[in-house]
Amino acid sequence: MKIILLSGGSGKRLFPMSNDIRSKQFLRLLPGSNGTRISMLQRVWSQLEVAHLADSTYICSSDEHAEVIATQIGEARMIEEPTSRDTFPAIALSTLYLHDHEHVSDDEIILVMPVDPYVEASFFVALETLAQQLTQSSADLALIGVRPTSPSEKYGYIVIQPESDQAHFRVERFNEKPTEEVATQLIAKGALWNCGVFGFRTGFLRTWLADHGYPTNYQSMLEMWPTINKISFDYEVVENIASSVIVVPYDGEWNDLGTWDALTSKVTQEMIGHGMLVNSTNTHVINELSVPAIVAGCTNLVVVATEDGILVSDKQQSVRVKELSIPFAHRPMVVERRWGHYRILEHRIFDGTSEMLVQHVHIYPGHALSYHKHVQRREVWTIIQGHGLLATETGIREIAIGSVIHIEPHQWHAIKALDQLEMIEVQQGSQVQEEDIIRRFLTWEEVEHHLIGQEVAATTQSFI
Repeated sequence: MKIILLSGGSGKRLFPMSNDIRSKQFLRLLPGSNGTRISMLQRVWSQLEVAHLADSTYICSSDEHAEVIATQIGEARMIEEPTSRDTFPAIALSTLYLHDHEHVSDDEIILVMPVDPYVEASFFVALETLAQQLTQSSADLALIGVRPTSPSEKYGYIVIQPESDQAHFRVERFNEKPTEEVATQLIAKGALWNCGVFGFRTGFLRTWLADHGYPTNYQSMLEMWPTINKISFDYEVVENIASSVIVVPYDGEWNDLGTWDALTSKVTQEMIGHGMLVNSTNTHVINELSVPAIVAGCTNLVVVATEDGILVSDKQQSVRVKELSIPFAHRPMVVERRWGHYRILEHRIFDGTSEMLVQHVHIYPGHALSYHKHVQRREVWTIIQGHGLLATETGIREIAIGSVIHIEPHQWHAIKALDQLEMIEVQQGSQVQEEDIIRRFLTWEEVEHHLIGQEVAATTQSFI
């Protein structure tokens, strides 16, 4: 059995904290051990480890998400999507990767689930039950169906055939996000919530892809990726073969923490960040700014302040955040990377001909930026905390608090933190975009080998 965790989407209902880079599964807001705060990803991964399933698990994500994933849980096995194209392409690509590169047989069962559900330990027992029921049945697909706790309009429903005394049920049909009235009727008939967990044999999906004109090997799928339909696995596959799908009911806790109302129900700290919350009921304040946030005498509110925006909302109204934030979309101001993280402090455009970007950069001890250069901008770095090593074409030198470094366009450079290194970086040029980067070496060891090799060659040449 192999497990694929899907780490896609941005969770924009959690504006202003969540965006295309810092997606909802990476927000460190849930209670961890010893008073720490952890993300949805970290919580699910620790549960997989406890259930002894982590070694069988792969994470499908974009390259940008891969950096954050490595920072939060370490070096997990990754399957990289060239671009995000919804769950059907992601599942097809991952399955073909496992078959072609991990030599998974056509009889191997693959389980697919989102990376961010809020579940208890029994959910991972249900995963193994799902695999067992798929093996014992003649079905092509197996799902986990959650027993509804209320007639929610947020979820899809699995309508089951009226069978009893079985560990699984045959699927009759699907009903996607019905009204509360219809949901009540469906629940009365025994319908279950669809939680986006799929189980199938590798050979089933490969055959399905072949029958529907899709590539059946990993490399061909990569080459066709830009033309693959952006569509969910439910719509493309599951709902079209409903008669060959079974569902295993799950009675434990399952939550999709995709809105502030749902997420704050699991956040134990009512005040996070700099500020004060007084005489308030069922109110949460999350402040990432350096200035204080003071909230007094409020009921059922969520207040979130970041460099990307400020949200003040009644918790029940917070489901509208995604649509309300659309006009204010902009470049993410807070970004987490494998080597550290940075916050954009200011971004200005001058007369449409030049730009300036100021950011506060943190580099973790022992980590380094790649050896790279920019074409359209120059940079000035001012070290404000810690010390490290700077590599340029002229060699490697130490830097410390007060060091000011000028990086010109087309100049190769890299930096390594010897301890916690912080700097203020000012970028100026015709454009200041993430895409303006050309990388030469990804590791510090490669940088040292290259530059020290140049120095040895130069010394040898001076004696000839």
